[in-house]
Amino acid sequence: MNKLINYFKESYNTSKIAFYCELVEFSLVGGASAILTFTVLDPATKLFIPMFFVGSILGMISTFYRKAAFATLLTGWFVAMNFIALLTLFG
Repeated sequence: MNKLINYFKESYNTSKIAFYCELVEFSLVGGASAILTFTVLDPATKLFIPMFFVGSILGMISTFYRKAAFATLLTGWFVAMNFIALLTLFG
């Protein structure tokens, strides 16, 4: 248990901005994923697409601060794809 606590403490101490971005990102993307899972036959796109979009932006910020190059590229891809989905959905 101490190893787990120390892991989160180290993550927080390494970058507070990234830590809080990841915390909110986890909540949004996890929630969006759950909404998609439970509404798959009649998807609640107006709920989960914006949640994925904001979560992806926060993921891109956190990976940038953590200097995780390929993770930043991957989350940037998610931002672009979710932006296109937002434009298609609300445009």
